[in-house]
Amino acid sequence: MTKTLQLEVNGRRREVEADPGVPLLTVLRNDLGLKAPKFGCGLGQCGACTVHRDGVAIRSCATPVSSAVGSRITTLEGLASGPTLHAVQQAFIDEQAAQCGYCINGWIMSAAALLHANPAATEAEIRQGLGGLKCRCGTHMSILRAVRLAQSRLAAGQEA
Repeated sequence: MTKTLQLEVNGRRREVEADPGVPLLTVLRNDLGLKAPKFGCGLGQCGACTVHRDGVAIRSCATPVSSAVGSRITTLEGLASGPTLHAVQQAFIDEQAAQCGYCINGWIMSAAALLHANPAATEAEIRQGLGGLKCRCGTHMSILRAVRLAQSRLAAGQEA
């Protein structure tokens, strides 16, 4: 049974007609046209669907849209500050951390939340915080370099 739900996505109030139990990912992609969060496994295990709910990385494929009501949802499209990319986004570009790019949404969104929560994360904490994300292209070392680069830029007060 569909209901009218009020969501705040990427700083904008949005109204959608959806079954409250449908995955947040479905609403983001199909109703709001946001394409960065991807459907990967549908079980919350691969991370391709990662978004932020009130600054915390969540798997939107396993999160009912009703749980997003009253929260701030941020997707990769809303991570940047105007024309300036978030430090993690820019570092992924600078380190050429993507090959096919399908999983990159999950890595960037998870890394941004991790560095926000723990700006001085150690290498082990970064690896643990990004554990469970899947990259079939094998760019894991480039991804780790990008996260460390973003961490150093954020520590220096640089956004990008």
